[in-house]
Amino acid sequence: MVTVPFPPDPPADLPATLGELRASGWRSVPVREELRRNAAARIAAGEPLVARVLGFEDTVLPQIENAVLAGHDMILLGERGQAKTRIVRSLTQLLDEWLPVVAGSELRDDPYRPVSRRARDLVAAEGDDTPVTWVHRDSRFAEKLATPDTSIADLIGEVDPIKVAEGRYLADELTLHYGLVPRANRGIFAVNELPDLAERIQVGLLNVLEERDVQIRGFTVRLPLDVMLVATANPEDYTNRGRIITPLKDRFGAQVRTHYPPDAGTELAIVHQEARLPADSAGGPQLVVPDHMGEIVAELSQLARQSPHINQRSGVSVRLSIANYETLAANAVRRALRLGEPTAVPRVSDLGALVASSQGKIEIEALEEGREERIWQALVASAVLAVFRRRVAPEHLGPVVAAFDSERVVHVGDDLPAAAYLQVLAEVPALKAPVDALGVGEAQGEVASAVELVLEGLHLGKRLNKDAAGAKATYRGGRERSGRTAGGAGRVDPPERRS
Repeated sequence: MVTVPFPPDPPADLPATLGELRASGWRSVPVREELRRNAAARIAAGEPLVARVLGFEDTVLPQIENAVLAGHDMILLGERGQAKTRIVRSLTQLLDEWLPVVAGSELRDDPYRPVSRRARDLVAAEGDDTPVTWVHRDSRFAEKLATPDTSIADLIGEVDPIKVAEGRYLADELTLHYGLVPRANRGIFAVNELPDLAERIQVGLLNVLEERDVQIRGFTVRLPLDVMLVATANPEDYTNRGRIITPLKDRFGAQVRTHYPPDAGTELAIVHQEARLPADSAGGPQLVVPDHMGEIVAELSQLARQSPHINQRSGVSVRLSIANYETLAANAVRRALRLGEPTAVPRVSDLGALVASSQGKIEIEALEEGREERIWQALVASAVLAVFRRRVAPEHLGPVVAAFDSERVVHVGDDLPAAAYLQVLAEVPALKAPVDALGVGEAQGEVASAVELVLEGLHLGKRLNKDAAGAKATYRGGRERSGRTAGGAGRVDPPERRS
């Protein structure tokens, strides 16, 4: 998750007046030069320009590096959940840690070259005694989510009627209340979902991007702003909710297209980085998520992005994988709490809980009543089968199928404790080889998770049949008739105990 740190207090030994600043040898540089210098140092050191963004190393990040080195304003174009906002916010780490400004300045005025009327008057009156304060780089970032009701006053500024009522003239620059863009002077200003900004408001950004000045309420205020402008947009927004006007697009120096993780491995790495799992409480169960269960979650999102039944214009956000992983873990913890088990380990039978965390994050295109559920179940089944085939070699499976050909039956359900799966393993010794192939530990919960995957994988591969009712199911030999649904693992009944 993206967090915005609270800016720290500046070091006590920094210059406190304009005279001390000059004596220290500090040199003022434009914000683009500042970004370029620090980006070049990172690139030369082999460090990533944007931290904690995975899967973009060979595609998106080189384009961002080029844009920063060229000093370009940029727009990030991509579907939801592609780390666009994280990239934008991370650009602040390319700024110098501390920046001197004229004390009390609304526009973070450069002490050497102030642009606002108040700062200019203060420097003219005080000279080298002008007080200087220091701003942390985290404070040099302003962000606006574009909405149709955003006004020019929000972005650029407006005459403050209260200041007029206090006796100032309308033509006096001191009557102005500056908007977000001027207040981002000497920093980075970001507009999220730029196409949602009304076209007449987008026009107000033209001068900012090209001439680097602003005009407010009938008279020109020559503010030579030093701002880097970054915007984000969804490609479909060009035609659906709105569009970016052509002159504005032309003024962005770089347009960078983002994308989803290219493979399940990258997707899972992002999930491990971002997911917030249920923390161990005093006396509560310890959570262990086997690798194959995390891989199923990542594979599910990858398959959803390829499915013709999913609205791909809406996209399948990485947030789907994160929420599903968290829900999978939560369902395992809930079961462990209910059964009084010391360890919570997700199983295939927990995948049914992902319906709640997936609804709203994907748009299934189906005209028939109830077809959405069937499409979702088919995606889950495909993800389980793909992981099962990658992780379990076919030579381990023949003996397991042969054991079921002897009319053995396995009853399953999410209400069964993990210890029940040890009994399954004892009565069907052929399961041990594929379970060991999954690389799980010897703990009961991990064994239970592996047994479930093997049984479900054999069912999906049409080598075992399965009868299911809600969260409970029964696996049988191939000669039996059965329905098909996703579900768990559990107790073994020998042939003489079958009903």
